Amino acid sequence: MKVKAAVFYEPGVPLAIETLDLAAPGPGEVLVRVAAAGVCHSDWHLMTGATRHATPVVPGHEGAGVVVGVGPGVGRVRVGDNVALSWAPSCGACFYCLHDRPSLCQTYVGPLWAGTMMDGTTRLSHDGRPVYHFSALACFADHTVVPEECCVVLDKDIPLTVAALIGCAVTTGVGAALNTAHIRPGSSVAVFGAGGVGLSIIMGAKLAGASRIIAIDTHEAKGDIAQAFGATDVLMAGPETVGAIQALTEGRGADTVFEAIGLPAVQETCLAAVRPGGLVVLVGISPMGSATNLPGALITRQEKTVTGTYYGSANPARDFPLYAGLYRRGLLDLGRLISRTYPLEQINEAYADMLGGEIARGLIVFP
Repeated sequence: MKVKAAVFYEPGVPLAIETLDLAAPGPGEVLVRVAAAGVCHSDWHLMTGATRHATPVVPGHEGAGVVVGVGPGVGRVRVGDNVALSWAPSCGACFYCLHDRPSLCQTYVGPLWAGTMMDGTTRLSHDGRPVYHFSALACFADHTVVPEECCVVLDKDIPLTVAALIGCAVTTGVGAALNTAHIRPGSSVAVFGAGGVGLSIIMGAKLAGASRIIAIDTHEAKGDIAQAFGATDVLMAGPETVGAIQALTEGRGADTVFEAIGLPAVQETCLAAVRPGGLVVLVGISPMGSATNLPGALITRQEKTVTGTYYGSANPARDFPLYAGLYRRGLLDLGRLISRTYPLEQINEAYADMLGGEIARGLIVFP
């Protein structure tokens, strides 16, 4: 079938809107009509070269849609199901899956980074030449073929726009707060970066009962947005940031500090901003090949802990429906994350708005 998709060719070149061929789903694969796809920094890292990937490739890793076809052997989803798409499929049987760490499952890592399906081939092509799939999803297209394991069925009363956000930003951010950091009621939290993921961390911290939630960003407009999601204090990033965080936390520093940007210099600032005995959670993806200088003596003497979190340490099959249920009950204001929607043809404008810092999350919405 013919599909309309945004295609990335090389760093520094805007995404091109093209008509591609999409083959039918193979064994264990699902054809999804995409309804919405989030505009996320992780796809932008392709544009800057911070993430290297086989090209040409269709980006888009935060999406939701409706199942319109299934390949042989598919038994968990059916035509007509509404699904949120997970970019971290898991096998359910390996060491990590059996220890409730499915986001660390290694089964799909090779094909995922190669941009192919499990059999090593792509379902996308252009004039007979392969076009690769980013993060197993390639959902900057009106239809996509994905492994069945990428599909999490959600109730039809959950808007597909909200389901798309659950597919990445919400699960990464709320999961970092609840699954990774295990924030305690009454604790203090600082969040560096108030984009879609950072705002989701703020929502998760509020849900967990944090009493002080400090948002830090470089864009003034993000202050009001962060407060709307539960931040009690807003700081502009700069040389005085660490001192300001300490002043707000009785001179100690925050109990938990999240870095939701992926910049080594900011990660180093986070270590200074957390109190002795506190926890730094690295959420943002740093550029490939970059390094972060964290002084071991300080970590040892002050018993500071630094940990990463991948996909919010989530189990998508469990957590996607959980977050959808919290949205339904009014405990996660996920609809507020959507600042603006765009047709696929305006995807480069959507990324310009994201970089301008004026929006919480932009969404590509398909007719």
